[in-house]
Amino acid sequence: MDHITTAGVPAAGKQAPAKTRWYKQLYFWVLTAIVVGILVGWLAPSAGIAMEPIGTTFVNSMKMLIGPIVFLTIVGGIASVADLKKVGMTGLKALTYFQVGTILAMVFGLVAINIFRLGDGVNADAGSIKTSDSAAKLIDAGQHQEWWQFITHIIPSSIAGPFVEGDILQIIFIAVVFGIALNAMGKVGAPVLDGVQRLTGVMFKILGFIMKAAPLGAFGAMAYAVGKYGVSSLTSMGGLIALFYVTSILFIVVVLGSVMAFLKLNIFTMIRHLKEEYMLILGTSTAEPALPGLMRKLEHAGVKKETVGLVVPTGYSFNLDGAAIYLSLAALYIAQATNTDLSIGQQLGLLAVMLLTSKGAAGVAGGGFIALTATLTTIGTIPAAGIMLIFGIDKFMSECRAIVNFTGNAVATLFIARWDRTLDVDRARRVFAGETVEPLAATMQAVPAAPAAEVVPAAQPAAASAGDARAGGPAPAGPTGVVLSHNEAAASAGHASADRRPAYSETV
Repeated sequence: MDHITTAGVPAAGKQAPAKTRWYKQLYFWVLTAIVVGILVGWLAPSAGIAMEPIGTTFVNSMKMLIGPIVFLTIVGGIASVADLKKVGMTGLKALTYFQVGTILAMVFGLVAINIFRLGDGVNADAGSIKTSDSAAKLIDAGQHQEWWQFITHIIPSSIAGPFVEGDILQIIFIAVVFGIALNAMGKVGAPVLDGVQRLTGVMFKILGFIMKAAPLGAFGAMAYAVGKYGVSSLTSMGGLIALFYVTSILFIVVVLGSVMAFLKLNIFTMIRHLKEEYMLILGTSTAEPALPGLMRKLEHAGVKKETVGLVVPTGYSFNLDGAAIYLSLAALYIAQATNTDLSIGQQLGLLAVMLLTSKGAAGVAGGGFIALTATLTTIGTIPAAGIMLIFGIDKFMSECRAIVNFTGNAVATLFIARWDRTLDVDRARRVFAGETVEPLAATMQAVPAAPAAEVVPAAQPAAASAGDARAGGPAPAGPTGVVLSHNEAAASAGHASADRRPAYSETV
């Protein structure tokens, strides 16, 4: 990492670091680990199953950071804006976009399964379908899931509970309330805001440590998945899996690609820029470990911190394009397999119900099956026990679901930033193209640090000497300078506001 001067630019004489060779980059080792994991699970299933603790330990270590990072990012973004109305409008715009995107994704799934009708000819008898214990629990949870529960579930029963349980939706609620309150405190809350920014830097530093173990985590998760469920699951229902993957790819290229074209950006350069996160998702079968990296890279690409902090975490609960495609495909497949005829009107009603039930299981283990069962139970015409027809292949579709969800949230954040007229399109284009771009800290510090004589007037020698002793010199620099500016707020309020920046910007 280059030395950052008080002006926020690399020190004189320091050249930009050379690009890391491909065989030294994280995505290469994660991809290699995935291939090795597949081979181990296929050739030695018992050994692959034994690798489960490696994968789960890595995923849990990443989930450990998601709650604090989401909380600190949202609080820091909301508390540092001057106009809270803009934050509210950003939230409303995001929710509007999420609903439109979800509808389009479900329509894609409905059209695909109506064209190819893979369930015809299965002739499954719903009354004779046997459910496993794990599937029975999910069916029971779905049957008792009400469409309105996600609204009441947003408010937690305690402050610590959501962080312990990893409930992102409740963490978002707490963070928004805390951020608004901190913003309303004004200058009194400035030290707390500074602490939030510093803690954010600490969390991303810990994230960097954990990411070094990503190849191990991907290997363990993939070896377990293939060893546990076997390749036979892929071949037995390969048609449905292939249809889901093709439909998802078309949705990314056609729908999300069109949104990116509207923004005058390229969907493929963005995907290439996020390749490390995609490899992580592919290896762990979940998008959650990639959330912190996505937030960091989008901010580096020119999206404002408050927009990233609000839209990305919220999208992980409300903007699930991959899950929407999966739900529509699965529901119609079960209907066709059990010889349940649905008219176009009934299919549109099914879509309307799924818009609500899909939100009810956001962030819950087995959420896809819970949402699917809740939908089938609400409609009443499709037997809920039919989910056993696709239970065995769900694991092999989870990677694609997570990738589409992740891509949809990245595009949504860029679109909302453009809608707010805060997106630096030129910077985003250059970052996605792989060009060397000035660190964000430099652009956030448009005003250079003032000389000591201007920050601390000569009439206050005691304050000046205290500042020199604490900063190690006449001109405060780096994080120590930020602390000094808050302690000397009465004498240098302007300098304090100019020197405040997210502590983790230099490490992007």
